[in-house]
Amino acid sequence: MSVILNKAAVAFAYNLIKNDRITNDAGHWRQHNPNTATEDTYLERHQIGEYALWHLGEDQNEDASIGKRYKFPYGDFKTVHRDGLIATKERAAQHGYRDIEQAATALLAALEAKAAPSK
Repeated sequence: MSVILNKAAVAFAYNLIKNDRITNDAGHWRQHNPNTATEDTYLERHQIGEYALWHLGEDQNEDASIGKRYKFPYGDFKTVHRDGLIATKERAAQHGYRDIEQAATALLAALEAKAAPSK
């Protein structure tokens, strides 16, 4: 599998964080990760490019016009989830995708800084 960092998704996630579209959850990502039905509904209402923005990885061996190309989801199509970034960071590290791991780490730090109470 030839998975690369989706730089547009990283920029999109930073923008979501900047605009307080975050969920600073402490649960398990599998509880918040959109299921297949939710993904299908999203794709019915949005372009594939919008779907791609919710994934930090792209499998270059898959066709760009199908959802299967996009890996490492980090949100629920509304907000960036803390537990989604943690899951992405861990999975990317396990599979040796250092650029995706580093992007998830940086996004996680940005989310946590934004979510931290102001002094």
